[in-house]
Amino acid sequence: MAIRLAYLLSFLFLFFYAIFAFLGVSISLEPGMEIGGVSRWCERVSDSIFREPVNTLTNLSFMVTGLIMFHVLNRDDENINTFHTLTPIAILYASAAIFLGPGSFLMHGTHTEWGGWADNLSMVMYIVIPWLYNFKVMARWSVNTFLKVYLSIIVAYGLGRWFLGDGMGIGFSVYGVSIGVWIVSEFLFRYWSQRMRFLSGFLGFLVAAIFGIFPQEIFNNLDQYWWIVFFWLPGLVCNSQPDYERKHFPWFFVGMFLYISAFIIWLQGYPNQPLCNPDSLIQPHGIWHILCSLATLSFFIFLRTEQIKKREA
Repeated sequence: MAIRLAYLLSFLFLFFYAIFAFLGVSISLEPGMEIGGVSRWCERVSDSIFREPVNTLTNLSFMVTGLIMFHVLNRDDENINTFHTLTPIAILYASAAIFLGPGSFLMHGTHTEWGGWADNLSMVMYIVIPWLYNFKVMARWSVNTFLKVYLSIIVAYGLGRWFLGDGMGIGFSVYGVSIGVWIVSEFLFRYWSQRMRFLSGFLGFLVAAIFGIFPQEIFNNLDQYWWIVFFWLPGLVCNSQPDYERKHFPWFFVGMFLYISAFIIWLQGYPNQPLCNPDSLIQPHGIWHILCSLATLSFFIFLRTEQIKKREA
């Protein structure tokens, strides 16, 4: 049932997008943009039903990888862990991976404000899952508690992003901070101890540095980077040693390699960058989409390695 619904909703999204776009009721132009101009993400703005054809259609990769996850889950014979068989959290992960496609599809395809909102929402809906699942395990939440907290975060973010705009009026990137929180929580999952509950927070500075925000800049602008306090959220919430372990090699590191590579390429997807060719079928931002979709699949495989810790005799 779940896999059929995933296919149906994916098809309906594409069908209704095409209908409304052909009717001209769902597409627009970003402020300052014109047909034939160069978009924020390098590709030339088209008068077709896709304002950025390549940057739009490459989002189909998210839908494909998400549907692959559903096929894998549907074929599982045994419920080995949370990410085997069609458990609620596994369905949520695969669904969020799929929705990354429509979210970004709407932004690049329509050039509307609500398309940008859908794009940001889809990113947050995905990135919250891995770290919140770690919280669930180390705080010993029930599945219902996990789902309630997840829904609360998504609703709060969706409303905040809609009414207050990007950064929600306080310079707070839920997506960006979530990357750091995930890595800190993953480290704590592997090396949990009372001492590590505090020390693990400092790992967030390394994550920030990888993405170009260095400690000196942070401490010189604490009014701007106040959100570093969230690096200690895993240590605060995760008060129990996990009963599970995961095999980080190779799939966690493959996922990280794909995402960091995608980020480096993403930085080239701006006008006036050396790799920016507005008329090319190979767009840096399109490559970002494809590599990120593969990263979600890699992290999915990684999460499926979770098992009960082996106890020494």
